[in-house]
Amino acid sequence: MRMRDSLVHRGPDGAGLWIDSQGRIGLGHRRLSIIDLSEAARQPMANEDETLWVAFNGEIYNHTEIRCELEALGGHRWRTDHSDTEVILHAFETWGIDCVAKFRGMFAIALWDVRRQELWLIRDRIGVKPLYYSLHHGRLVFASEIKALLQDPEQPRALHEESLFHYLSFLTTPAPQTLFDGIRKLPGGTWLRVRADGTMEERRYWDVWDHTSPLLGETDEAIAARVLEKLRESVALRKVSDVPVGVFLSGGVDSSTNAALFSQGDSQRVRTFTIGYDGEYPSYRNELSHARFMAEQVGADHHERLLSLDDLIAFLPRMIALQDEPIADPVCVPVFYVSQLARRHGVIVCQVGEGADELFWGYPSWKTSKMLEEWNHWPVPSLLKRLGLHGLHWCGYGESIHYERLRRGILHQPVFWGGAEAFPEALKQRLLSPRLQRQFRHLTSWEAIRPIHERFQAKAWEQGPLQWMSYLDLNFRLPELLLMRVDKMSMGASLEARVPFLDHEFVQLAMSVPEAVKTRGGVVKTLLKQAVRGVIPDAIIDRPKQGFGVPVQEWMQGRLGTLMQDTLADFCDRTDILDKAAVLDLVCRQRDPRSWYLFNLALWWKAYLA
Repeated sequence: MRMRDSLVHRGPDGAGLWIDSQGRIGLGHRRLSIIDLSEAARQPMANEDETLWVAFNGEIYNHTEIRCELEALGGHRWRTDHSDTEVILHAFETWGIDCVAKFRGMFAIALWDVRRQELWLIRDRIGVKPLYYSLHHGRLVFASEIKALLQDPEQPRALHEESLFHYLSFLTTPAPQTLFDGIRKLPGGTWLRVRADGTMEERRYWDVWDHTSPLLGETDEAIAARVLEKLRESVALRKVSDVPVGVFLSGGVDSSTNAALFSQGDSQRVRTFTIGYDGEYPSYRNELSHARFMAEQVGADHHERLLSLDDLIAFLPRMIALQDEPIADPVCVPVFYVSQLARRHGVIVCQVGEGADELFWGYPSWKTSKMLEEWNHWPVPSLLKRLGLHGLHWCGYGESIHYERLRRGILHQPVFWGGAEAFPEALKQRLLSPRLQRQFRHLTSWEAIRPIHERFQAKAWEQGPLQWMSYLDLNFRLPELLLMRVDKMSMGASLEARVPFLDHEFVQLAMSVPEAVKTRGGVVKTLLKQAVRGVIPDAIIDRPKQGFGVPVQEWMQGRLGTLMQDTLADFCDRTDILDKAAVLDLVCRQRDPRSWYLFNLALWWKAYLA
């Protein structure tokens, strides 16, 4: 029960517990009531003869269609009116684990098969919902958050040092590892089967390349029309709810499209929520005016909140508690506050815009990465590349991203290692303590993404640089950083976030589009803009791209910088993880906003391992 109730923020509307008669397995659940609010829909839930038990987090958006299919087949007795949880049980009864192929949604599922004495843990295709597990002292424990596993007094608490090494590259840890040694996370699109005798089998049940149909020979106009049709369908599915649903609105193309499509055919005003800051900063300028403009266009019931440095500092302890392990993106702060804003206005579910940039070449920096990937394949002699590498090092750029990219080219590795790179390998090595420098002197973070690249090379129907960039971020940065950030912060406010751009059918369509169509004219997100022109105003479509950010660089000049310096100095004094001189140089002398990544790590260590 302690494990279950440590997640009360994820489910404030009720609690359930089931333990089998032999005491060999138990399922606990905290409920956030969204679909079928009746008591009959509470979890853990069993089928009619109690040979299957399930606890799950998420939503099956097409549960009504699956239920109709099951009813036509016959042989099922239903206890609820329209619970998607019960659909999972009867679907598994009918089709076994292959039932997952029918689910359109986001989910982390734990299903116990009494007859076969098997436990199934299943994470949705994209990894929108997290699922952690740990095997120790002869037992397996699992949960939606690590903090629940830590309620087990016998759960070891120790740093997984190789994951730390990769964290310094990617702002998060690559699945299946976490920063806790012995605690793992199930990768997206994967299931884990655990038999009663302790044998375990993990399998990837979905990869986007197995479900693409290359759109060769179709006009850009026809492809854009298909994109809009499928996106409209995805947004409509994510309106399914028995509680109020809203939209996070920044005023960019993605969130504006969500708001516009959401409002179509709806008699009620869409409720929109926006976060800004209490001033204008060079590193981040408020988008409030654009969000207000878009809210007016769709007749939204619009709400906003301005954040200050005080809000950020006050939230830090709560942020670390919600993260479980560092999610070193300061955008965690505004995501929590906009979720809290929505919840305080009675909204329980919100649609968010994650995924569009990764699928449609939406980041300006990706133009540079694509160009460098293409240059990397030019027939330039290796000797010239090595001379260039030595030249950069001699000129003092040995720790720069330019040096790092050239080094990768010499090693025949992709230039692009993800949309959220933190520290290049040389700088990362200098930041590590002498002990860890020695331990990892022959390791690079290429090892973390090599398996993804091998799948890409084996399966991708088109092997251009943009397809690699999208595929890598679909498999790593999105599930383990951006979506983890959204899930942990929104659920921290007891609010569910839904991601229309990452509906798996929409993703399959987007990854079926030839690279040349997505990059036509050198304009970022050109295909998506073409698809939604007429749905949202041209003024939104044609304005310069601006990401969702936090003015950390400016706030570091004052109290935040002092707090970061003191926290990191104490962390370095008390651990043998980072080099104090290198860290304080980054924070104090350079005032580098990347110091946030180390600060997040130090706060986590103090909360969980000190």
